[in-house]
Amino acid sequence: MTLGKFFFQYRSYTPLPFLIPMLLFARPTITTMAVGIIFVITGEIFRFWGVSYAGSETRTTSKPGASRLVTQGPFAHVRNPLYIGNILMYFGISVMSNSLVPFLQILSIVYFSFQYYFIIKEEEAELKEIFKEKYLHYFANVNRFLPKFSAYDESKRSQIDRDVKAAYVSEKRTFQSAFISIIMIVLIYFLINQ
Repeated sequence: MTLGKFFFQYRSYTPLPFLIPMLLFARPTITTMAVGIIFVITGEIFRFWGVSYAGSETRTTSKPGASRLVTQGPFAHVRNPLYIGNILMYFGISVMSNSLVPFLQILSIVYFSFQYYFIIKEEEAELKEIFKEKYLHYFANVNRFLPKFSAYDESKRSQIDRDVKAAYVSEKRTFQSAFISIIMIVLIYFLINQ
């Protein structure tokens, strides 16, 4: 099993080495919680926007791939909006916790970028195999991580209908995880400020 396949298959569990010390050493303040929540919300908006086009296929852990190539919405600006959203959310939660500053905040960006880099390489190989020239054109014109202000060529974009209801259903687990993390940080704030 390659590193990319490992991270892809177990990506629901790989945040644990990050979350456990974050909670153990959390020293949240009103300021860190306010600043951090902005990153969390921004990340979730980015994720939700992407999932509203990509659908529930984003939840699979069996193997990378897709039944359709999504090149519109946020995918017209960056190839991996969901992973960027995740990194923003983890960074935001680390800022909220005010834990091991600045090491945990830097680690959140490095750790998840490292993980997603290998997952993305695996996904890219699979998408090249499935969609061939169509994906190669998209790959050559849209960045992996750094969003472009100019969108991918409209004439080449996928014609997938946005489905907000399906995105909400698919994102429930992400909402729950973020909500639980936020509530735990808020509880720690009240416990240490009694």
